[in-house]
Amino acid sequence: MLLNFVINVSVIFVLIQEVTATSRHYVDRLFDPDPQKVLQGVIDMKNAVIGNNKQKANLIVLGAVPRLLYLLQQSSSSLELRTECAVVLGSLAMGTENNIKSLVDCHIIPALLQGLLCPDLIFIEACLRCLRTVFISPVTPVQLLYTDPTVIPHLMSLLSRSQRTQEYITQIFSHCCKVFVDIWSHTSRISQSQIEHQTVLFNHGAIQKIAPLLISPSYKVRMQALKCFSVLAYENTQVSMTLVNVLVDGELLSQVFVRMMQRDQPIEMQLTAAKCLTYMCRAGAIRTDDSCIVLKTLPCLVRMCSKEHLLEERVEGAETLAYLMEPDVELQRIASTTDHLVAMLADYFKYPSSVSAITDIKRLDHDLKHAHELRQAAFKLYASLGSNDEDIRKKITETENMMDRIVSGLSESSIKVRLAAVRCLHSLSRSVQQLRTSFHDHAVWKPLMKLLQNAPDEVLIMASSTLCNLLLEFSPSKEPILESGVIELLCSLTQSDSPALRVNGIWALMNMAFQADQKVKMEIVRCLGTEQLFRLLSDPDTNVLMKTLGLLRNLLSTRPHIDQIMSSHGKQIMQAVTLILEAEHNIEVKEQTLCILANIADGNTAKELIMTNDDMLQKIKSYMQHSNVKLQLAATFCISNLIWNEEDGSQERQDKLREMGFVDVLHKLTLDSDSNLSDRAKTAMQQYLA
Repeated sequence: MLLNFVINVSVIFVLIQEVTATSRHYVDRLFDPDPQKVLQGVIDMKNAVIGNNKQKANLIVLGAVPRLLYLLQQSSSSLELRTECAVVLGSLAMGTENNIKSLVDCHIIPALLQGLLCPDLIFIEACLRCLRTVFISPVTPVQLLYTDPTVIPHLMSLLSRSQRTQEYITQIFSHCCKVFVDIWSHTSRISQSQIEHQTVLFNHGAIQKIAPLLISPSYKVRMQALKCFSVLAYENTQVSMTLVNVLVDGELLSQVFVRMMQRDQPIEMQLTAAKCLTYMCRAGAIRTDDSCIVLKTLPCLVRMCSKEHLLEERVEGAETLAYLMEPDVELQRIASTTDHLVAMLADYFKYPSSVSAITDIKRLDHDLKHAHELRQAAFKLYASLGSNDEDIRKKITETENMMDRIVSGLSESSIKVRLAAVRCLHSLSRSVQQLRTSFHDHAVWKPLMKLLQNAPDEVLIMASSTLCNLLLEFSPSKEPILESGVIELLCSLTQSDSPALRVNGIWALMNMAFQADQKVKMEIVRCLGTEQLFRLLSDPDTNVLMKTLGLLRNLLSTRPHIDQIMSSHGKQIMQAVTLILEAEHNIEVKEQTLCILANIADGNTAKELIMTNDDMLQKIKSYMQHSNVKLQLAATFCISNLIWNEEDGSQERQDKLREMGFVDVLHKLTLDSDSNLSDRAKTAMQQYLA
């Protein structure tokens, strides 16, 4: 056995030596002093590497790339040699990602860009073809295209040279602008660098120069031009607003896109044209009720979701449709009744349904590996469909095994599927009816709580946002979630570096504290800690501050709770309230703060913390005379609670406030043109008259 092993190793070693020797021979010929032999060597190398990744890797390791680049850049090299070098480099680039990295490390991009200055069209096309292959790889830094400011205008000038230059250049532009495009991501939708790239291309006349290519006789040119417009228009109002006014051979660009969506066009073209119109619509350049959206784009995208299409087409169709209708309830309603879309999406979870359905073994293998992308796309589309309309949410939850599928999705190995599933759950959790029925029946809070353990921020944000809804007072899930020890987890979220997680953590605690018993409230205060509570009250993010004030307001409700919390934390709370009222905050923040004061004023013993603080009383009086009615109402309500007749010590409080001039202010407010404010002032004045 050992002898066989030794023999096998020896054979492998000999084979490697032979392969390396052959590869070395190709490289050595590049250094021959005879230019004709060098040319023949490059041609032979070209033929040797076609479809042979092993040979490509060997040649790169043996140093072929620097020599090929040297020959390509030498003015003494013949045009034929330089062109053949560009062709071989392009072939090497069609290998693995490691090949691309090696080529980029050898500075292939600046060498090829320099080659574009040559007047010879065949050489230019060879350089562009190689550049195209390098730039479509995800490992290539796209910024390399924008380093030299003369490159983009030169590429624009080459567009008119031939159909090949048009195809390659538009493809390069598409890939050097779309790296960060991830539709419907709900996080950082579009990177700053992509915006900059869009702007550079736009400023160099990309729209005017590429638009005529949409009616090119070459399908490849039309397709690449279309793809280019889709990445230029994505979340870019400036580009999209320009596109709607562009004429191509006397026809509006939007109508050209509509024609490209017709059923007799290739699926790739239909989908990309639909994406162009989708992005223009989302950027505000086309109205959501425009016929080209309602009657053309939306039906086209729904059509792409049917099982007759390839997996990747169904995924792209569903995700683009989700993005199109995400903010528009009317489009959601139309889509939900188009071609039985809600039921059609259920098929996404059964794919591939049987081996016999796909005869191509390679296709079956591909689809089995990528079936999770269908589930992800279905969850995204369901989330978008159900984000506003109660009837659509009901239709979704009643789709076969839908809640079970969401629960399964929350624990899938793919992070993208988990994120899409929790988005779908979040969308459905906006329904009071679903919280009381489907969510309770399937105990969705359990996998949701599990998902909150050590998840990436993107998942945590969506999962904690869903949890906020499950903790609403009318949700049956609230009690079991409370019993699961969620308070500690939510308090830890409030310490996150992410503002969105801090908001969700405090928001969930706010919902939990609403009409809660004293035990729950004290546990929140204990677990959060006064130090963290007051840190949140000075948070630079207004949303965090507002939700923290909301939590404090809910904690300080019902008199026994108000008095107990203020007896142990009153000094710090009053300090925090003072700081907020004195600082530069918006009206909503100050109104919420005054409402907290009104709650404190409703306590039996807590109100003394206000009455013994003349500075605070003066602040309340100044807010009663503020120009904003909301602040006047909140401040007046606070005073009304302080002077209420039926409570002990009311006479002394009334006398003190009369001496401080509150009665005069209240009298003026009874004459105010705002009926709510005048009524509240009259109610307060009656306490003095009783």
